[in-house]
Amino acid sequence: MKFLLVAINAKYIHSNLAVYSLKAFAEKYGNNNNEIEIAEYTINQYSDDILRDIYKRKPDAVGFSCYIWNIGMVKEIVRDYKKICPNVDVWVGGPEVSYNVEQVLRENETIDYVMYGEGELTFKEVMDKYTFNGIGIDDLKDILGIGYRKSKSLEHQIFESETGILDCSKKQRIQIIINKPQQPVDMSDIPFVYKEMKDFENKIIYYETSRGCPFSCSYCLSSIDKRLRFRSLDLVKKELQFFIDNNTNQVKFVDRTFNCNKKHAMEIWSYIKKHDNGVTNFHFEIAADLMTEEEIALISDMRPGLIQLEIGVQSTNEKTLEAINRKTDIEKIAEITEKIHHGGNIHQHLDLIAGLPYENYESFKRSFDQVYAMKPDQFQLGFLKVLYGSMMKENSEKYGMAYSGRAPYEVLKTKWVSFDDILKLKEVEAVVEIYYNSFQFENTIRKLSELYESPFELYEQLGSFYQRHSENGEKHSRVKRYELLLNFIKKRNFEENIQWEELLTKDFYLRENAKSRPGFSKNIEKYKHQIREFFKGEEVRTILMDYEDYDSKQLEKMTHVEVFGINEDNLTYILFDYKHRNPLNKQAKLINITKQIKR
Repeated sequence: MKFLLVAINAKYIHSNLAVYSLKAFAEKYGNNNNEIEIAEYTINQYSDDILRDIYKRKPDAVGFSCYIWNIGMVKEIVRDYKKICPNVDVWVGGPEVSYNVEQVLRENETIDYVMYGEGELTFKEVMDKYTFNGIGIDDLKDILGIGYRKSKSLEHQIFESETGILDCSKKQRIQIIINKPQQPVDMSDIPFVYKEMKDFENKIIYYETSRGCPFSCSYCLSSIDKRLRFRSLDLVKKELQFFIDNNTNQVKFVDRTFNCNKKHAMEIWSYIKKHDNGVTNFHFEIAADLMTEEEIALISDMRPGLIQLEIGVQSTNEKTLEAINRKTDIEKIAEITEKIHHGGNIHQHLDLIAGLPYENYESFKRSFDQVYAMKPDQFQLGFLKVLYGSMMKENSEKYGMAYSGRAPYEVLKTKWVSFDDILKLKEVEAVVEIYYNSFQFENTIRKLSELYESPFELYEQLGSFYQRHSENGEKHSRVKRYELLLNFIKKRNFEENIQWEELLTKDFYLRENAKSRPGFSKNIEKYKHQIREFFKGEEVRTILMDYEDYDSKQLEKMTHVEVFGINEDNLTYILFDYKHRNPLNKQAKLINITKQIKR
């Protein structure tokens, strides 16, 4: 008997830790000889292609891992799959079906069973019950953490209706059965799922050392589980060493608040610092206001790029924070992020959520400006998702919330923000992603934001301008985005004597040694001879490290030299070294070679 576990990920670089954990747990602890197979796809693939591949695998039962990004696609595939394989059991599990089990079964007749909550113990029990003859009603009643349908015969029952007598002698009543919840699994009992890293090449590796969350944020499903549990640190260290030995590019911890237990966090951070291989990056989601001086001192001495931190601020409005049950100290967050920023070695990713209770457009603007002042390396603007099972959904009517009926159930309006406000904030989100988070416009945006009292007003104006030049949904090229930013700046008629074209040129070459020169850049043809002579000279060998195997022509192609300045007597020559990039933003190393050029 073959059970196929299906994961439909948001991107190719993602992997699905859940299905690998189910498989590993059932194989280690199960009492069956059934085969468990995993199939991973992405939402960018055609549904027909996924359907074809599932069919060709010939499973006896198939289970889908369901999230807000894939639930629509899962339902579509399941409907078609049942048409061609009506006798194959279809299971679903995951956060998108765990909090509305009855609704899922009533509205989707092609879904046979739902696993809700944590899946490892439940899936093991399901596999233990399966035989080559499938699974029956009597097998289901004892499995914790599942929901299913049960048909009850209505023979010989007659009902009166407005239109007369209804004979139900040949009908059945469908009864939804939801068994009791499964017990929480011991985190140390879950087998380590990564055995052969070649199966995860070019993918982000997800790793889990704890479950549950000590906080009660009303919009978040993690707040439902208060049973905070940790994986044995002895196991964690062995598994971290596996990633380190394999030179894994990035390991993303999925622990909801990694530093809620100081001892746990300190041991893990100390271990990866001590065993740093110079390659692997570790990503953690933390509560900044819980950070201690001891923790800051430890991480501030790490290799640049060894770890990165994601910090959910969500709002700086005190009434909003109270309404969503976040006990957040905004001043402490600002203080901690500044200390971490001062170390210059850790990427910080800060989040805000639009559409929260008591946050109107002006309030969100203040939240934006306060978080922007914390100088995040990446600044994510999200929009509230009103999720099944969350307290926010229960209170949505109280807050006057309208939200999409389709996943991801994004807010459309509230008592405090209109749909017009949401649309304007969408424009802000788009240009923050393009012009701030991409690291491709860093110097230009920094200088530009200095000319605004409110950074939000800059992105508000830029978002409106960008939208007007993208009316047909046009996806602009990289060069076009630079040109649009320059046009935006010129229309503002700033009085300051700033060489915007030079700033944009510097930003343009910091991330990429572009083959084609942008039209806004200075013509440097007349300086080419001097630049070539520099690459032929001996000094270039002392300036460019690790390039000893390349000749002068190769050096010139692998790097870039830009000439800055208006006055011919006061030019500056800057060398862009792409082999030695900043590990936090991937920008080229800059070397001033003016003295070498002018000799």
